[in-house]
Amino acid sequence: MVELFVMEYMTVLGMTMVLLFLDSRYSRRRTILTVCSAIVLVMAAVAAIYLTTGLGTTIRIYTLVAHVPSLIICLALSRFRGWRLVFQLLSAILFCMLIHHGAGLIYYLSGNRFWVLLLSYAVLSAGVIWFLLRFLRPLFLQTLLELRRGWWLMCLVMILYYVVAIYLIPGYVGITRSSTILKPAVSLLMVGFYSILMFLFFSIRKEAEIRHGAQISALQLSALQNRMEAVRVTEDAIRMERHDLRHRLQAVAELVARGDREAALDFLDAAKERLDERKAIRWCRPPVLDAVFSSYFDQAKNEEIPVDAAVALPDKLPVNEGELAVVLANALENAIHANLKLPPERRGIRCRMMAAPSLMLELSNPCDGKISFDDQGLPVAQREGHGIGTQSITLFCKKHGAVCQYDLTGDIFRLRLVL
Repeated sequence: MVELFVMEYMTVLGMTMVLLFLDSRYSRRRTILTVCSAIVLVMAAVAAIYLTTGLGTTIRIYTLVAHVPSLIICLALSRFRGWRLVFQLLSAILFCMLIHHGAGLIYYLSGNRFWVLLLSYAVLSAGVIWFLLRFLRPLFLQTLLELRRGWWLMCLVMILYYVVAIYLIPGYVGITRSSTILKPAVSLLMVGFYSILMFLFFSIRKEAEIRHGAQISALQLSALQNRMEAVRVTEDAIRMERHDLRHRLQAVAELVARGDREAALDFLDAAKERLDERKAIRWCRPPVLDAVFSSYFDQAKNEEIPVDAAVALPDKLPVNEGELAVVLANALENAIHANLKLPPERRGIRCRMMAAPSLMLELSNPCDGKISFDDQGLPVAQREGHGIGTQSITLFCKKHGAVCQYDLTGDIFRLRLVL
């Protein structure tokens, strides 16, 4: 019965590993419920096969019984396809086998004491799961988003390990001497290989952080430069108006002297309107956000896109101003692009943003209606290379625990963000 216990435990552990490496398209509750249901079904199948056919047959077909359902779960739940999906599954199998081989070796060296096997499984499983949750899973999920090439090569090495450890080396770790020595040795080599992969993942994350920082700096610089240029143009216009003020006052004085007060008031109202048109609009107190709003609202105005905006933000924000500026820039850029597909009479952008009782943003614009959403409610990119802005907003929300919602009502696309 020790063998049955080991197989049942590895079923639970292996599918738990699949869950840890999975970036699911569905809610956490639905994902956990699906995986737990699969665990119960596979455990029942393993027990039934063991009781009806015996240990030998169960060991021979165990990988088929356990790994095929795991593959089906990945296909059904993972947001990734292709080699990245295969790598998710193989990584889960690798760490599961590391625990199994380590515990089996300790069990064999202890003289086949069952309590030693239980203790080994408990300690190794707890340590590996802690390591995955604390370090590897966040790094792994970010790499899945950032790295586009090379997955097939990593999968090739791990598939080779899978074939060697399961099919080419006979026996069971902890039972036969040869497999107890050879399989942990091969697994130890895979630890070195995965350590190299982790170094690669760390490099990719560092590069992504540098790229993100450069994006924030470039956006800040560009927005502030545009803002300074707008202020300079406004100052030049006001300087010209001040220069012409003497002539206008002389004309008003002449009209008053003639008793034509109505014409004088009309003349002053027209002058006031010209000054108001020249006045620079300040959208909010934080300078970078104010510059972003000004830059993109000016772009919208130049493209004949009406803007209805109401922004109320304090000097201090609950998040980094540069990161929030990137979110706003991506959202406003997407809104402008959607408007450009429409005739001028249908265009428009409506923006509402406030900081009390919490930081909230609502941005809406008309669109052509050709928008579809994935299972998590995120807009699906219509063409290859698009959707980067949405991914950036999603990463911001995951980092800061913000809630982001997209919806399409009629031909009005709406983004809501609450932090």
